[in-house]
Amino acid sequence: MSISLQKGQKVSLEKPGGGGLTRVKMGLGWDAVARKGLFGRSKAQNIDLDASCLLFDASGNLADSVWFRQLRSKDGSVLHTGDNLTGEGEGDDEVINVDLSAVPPNISQLVFTVNSFTGQDFSQIENAFCRLVDESTGQEIARYELTGSGRHNAQIMAKVSRDGQGWSMTAIGATANGRTFQHLLPAVSAHL
Repeated sequence: MSISLQKGQKVSLEKPGGGGLTRVKMGLGWDAVARKGLFGRSKAQNIDLDASCLLFDASGNLADSVWFRQLRSKDGSVLHTGDNLTGEGEGDDEVINVDLSAVPPNISQLVFTVNSFTGQDFSQIENAFCRLVDESTGQEIARYELTGSGRHNAQIMAKVSRDGQGWSMTAIGATANGRTFQHLLPAVSAHL
């Protein structure tokens, strides 16, 4: 059963029967809002949202990043499956797979962000969500709806943090502006 997260809410990634999750998938989905064209006709637009995973050490330093220009972390524990340029299609439009058991011990937090590479703001995007899935069962364990429209073109979605011997996920949902994750680093640092 999935948990719909609100901003700031935290959920443990421990399995119900005991033990922690080892492989998770963060999915991002969205649709572009149709624009009114000539004579009131709807006109499709392409919006390129990008999912990124930022790996931070215990001191809050960026140790690695996975995004459309670097699809794999240096250690191979985080893998982006590819860049969707339009949001077209059903379900997850971009996916980042994480092998939590392979994340190096010096990494304490993984922060997931989304930004509009093409620069449109979120008022032109609908049905946007991020979700966390247990890869061993395919079960959605947490979902965060990117509710509301706004003049921002990026969002710091969630973080997965070491929590004792396991991991926990916190929904952040903080709005920001920037066309790549590098532009979001000052805003991300406030949530580490």
